[in-house]
Amino acid sequence: MALLERVVARMPDPVGREQAALLEAELAAMHGVAHAIAVSSGTAALHTALVACDIGEGDEVLLPALAVIMTVAAVVQAGARPVFVDAGPDGEPLDLADAASKITHRTRALLPIHLGGRSGDLGAVAELAASAGLDLIEDACQAHGSRYRGRLLGTIGRAGCFSLKDGKLISSGEGGYLLTDDPDLAARAAAFQTHWQISAAGQPALSRLGTNYRLAEPLAALARVSLAGFDKRLARRRHAANRLVDLVGDVPGLAPIPVAAGEQPNGYSALWRILLPRPRRLCRHLAEVGVINSVGTFDLRAAHLHPACRPLHPALCPHAAHAVDSLLAVPVPDDDARLAQIATLIKSEVSAW
Repeated sequence: MALLERVVARMPDPVGREQAALLEAELAAMHGVAHAIAVSSGTAALHTALVACDIGEGDEVLLPALAVIMTVAAVVQAGARPVFVDAGPDGEPLDLADAASKITHRTRALLPIHLGGRSGDLGAVAELAASAGLDLIEDACQAHGSRYRGRLLGTIGRAGCFSLKDGKLISSGEGGYLLTDDPDLAARAAAFQTHWQISAAGQPALSRLGTNYRLAEPLAALARVSLAGFDKRLARRRHAANRLVDLVGDVPGLAPIPVAAGEQPNGYSALWRILLPRPRRLCRHLAEVGVINSVGTFDLRAAHLHPACRPLHPALCPHAAHAVDSLLAVPVPDDDARLAQIATLIKSEVSAW
């Protein structure tokens, strides 16, 4: 493409940031926020947001046990302690009573994770964070274009974090960004992601250690091209997700997970609850026959049961463990023939299980 060719032709350019700056302006305008900071991955966006909120050593961050390990890693990288919150008894992303019981004098933030483009009752989560004086930082890495009560996910908390990895609705192959209306937070985020070589909110350039989370110019250009076609891609993905659920239809032992009140998901994944024996093994079997899914392909498990989290000595979160183990989450392809093939495989393999 011509834009990418122009960017590559200007390289090497050690201070080049034209495409990243344009991408940030376009992302901020699309989401209706004051600031967007482009970074090198969704994990980098989360880490940067936590540091920019001055969360670090000795602090605690509440997050769902219904978590991907990358979110946990970002909290640990910031120097804070992740505290896992159980899911609700019916599989809701976060049990508010359990969250409230785990707030201590060290708790600084509540970090909901919008897996599969779903938010759950984000309004109640935001109210809990506000009442406890906690920062609300959204992991919206799978939630481009999803809304809660009309508002875009990633714009409801103090900061919202997104991934640009291949497969996301806005993609550059790899990358990420964070959103905020807080100018001081934005300035700290911009400084942190470039080794604090620029000043931020009373903290002069080079006065702190940062890191290199800059988004490369060619990737920023690719993200801008992807962003330009976002509205059509979002509409297609939503249609495809609904279509996949319809094509699978009524299969004994498989129940579509309904959209919660206030949710308007982006169709990132089609979601079912498995009501059959050995659901994790079923997910692995589906992956083996060609149905990519979160549990079977990527070994998604409740965070407190992840081997890497054992040193954190997490509390048990039994509802979250059950919710993950019985989850069939299938990323939705943008191809009608592939969609029909996946539906046929799910129907036949689940019926035979």
